[in-house]
Amino acid sequence: MLKLSLNALRACGAALVATTLAVSGASAQTDPIRVGMSLALTGGSAPGGKMVQAAVELWRDDVNEKGGLLGRQVQLVVYDDQSNPSNVPGLYTKLITLDKVDLLLGPVATNFVAAAMPVVIQNKKMTISFTATGINRKFKYDKYFSMLPAGTSGDNAFSDGFFEVAAQQKPKPQTVAILSADAEFGHSVARGAREELKKHGFKLIYDKSYPPTTTDFLPVIRALKAVDADIVYVGAYPPDTAGIVRAANEVGLTPKIFGGAMIGMVVTPIKVSLGPLANGLLIHEAFVNSPKLNFPGLDDLMKRYQAKAPELKTDPLGYSFVPLGYAAPQVLAQAVAATKSLDHNVLAKYIYSNKFNTVVGDIEFGKDGEWSKPRMVLTQFQTVKPNDLLQFKAGENQPILWPPEYATGKIMYPYEDARRK
Repeated sequence: MLKLSLNALRACGAALVATTLAVSGASAQTDPIRVGMSLALTGGSAPGGKMVQAAVELWRDDVNEKGGLLGRQVQLVVYDDQSNPSNVPGLYTKLITLDKVDLLLGPVATNFVAAAMPVVIQNKKMTISFTATGINRKFKYDKYFSMLPAGTSGDNAFSDGFFEVAAQQKPKPQTVAILSADAEFGHSVARGAREELKKHGFKLIYDKSYPPTTTDFLPVIRALKAVDADIVYVGAYPPDTAGIVRAANEVGLTPKIFGGAMIGMVVTPIKVSLGPLANGLLIHEAFVNSPKLNFPGLDDLMKRYQAKAPELKTDPLGYSFVPLGYAAPQVLAQAVAATKSLDHNVLAKYIYSNKFNTVVGDIEFGKDGEWSKPRMVLTQFQTVKPNDLLQFKAGENQPILWPPEYATGKIMYPYEDARRK
């Protein structure tokens, strides 16, 4: 009798353990898939970070409405890096070791992605960053991907079209001045500009950087004006761009060509606030509103984003960051669905080997996790009116000049003439 009771107890115990394990396994399969990232949601780089956050949240809602990934809902874990690269390593360490997120994205922009990479590499994780240039030239990491159409041009993607178009002008300008922020992004685009200007026979006569904390650009621009270069190429983040343009207008800086990698000029409120002061500027952009870049799903995404933008207090148009912000998790989701895996090695191998359909067109990744085909565009601000938001929605006041296959307008040259129109 005792033996029978013991056997019964053992059987009940085994059943209880099996049931517990089954419930635990079922729970693990129904837990949300957590996607982690840090974004600049406050501080100087917040305009881009907020647009990316809005885009990723729209993607999350779309995916969950269709049943999630691998039959599980998607949950976002987002931290604010406060536009300070020194905050980024700690946040990615937290995402990986404490939050134990399943997948990673981000951060946004070169300075911040460079700060995240050592942590990502040390923990052997994969990430798709937003709008960072030339990051993996140094790290050579096989699980990094960039959502920026720089392609194999890398650092040069923000200047190749700029100097090619400059070289086509008559009379051809001869001398170049470079002004850039003393930070990772500024260094990268300035390095690319030095290489590109040599290809076209231009002479570099000025090459200076300014501290990222600079707020008064008048002394900087006066020094720049004194060298009287034909071309002024600038590498600057949003907080600097408006200050540089306003200072240039105040001191009467009038080179034949003015612009470059002026990231502030992709932010709609800055465009609107500058108004006619933006006229004549040539800038490289990753994405603009253009009939030649109108890919399936883009119109619907932008309508939904723009409807929510006032409530979210983000850029009212969003073309510069939202499409790329949505496309990165699209790539991630397609890789997860195809491989039925959350293993970062498996996903990285798949992403390197396949094409992805996104709201910014079909994407394939090549060397260093960059797009296999570059598609940065060079635009110029033309006949911009004061205090007019809608002029930037249609894109007519910022035509694409280069590359030829995407061109929607022609350059106004020299800068002084374009500036007056």
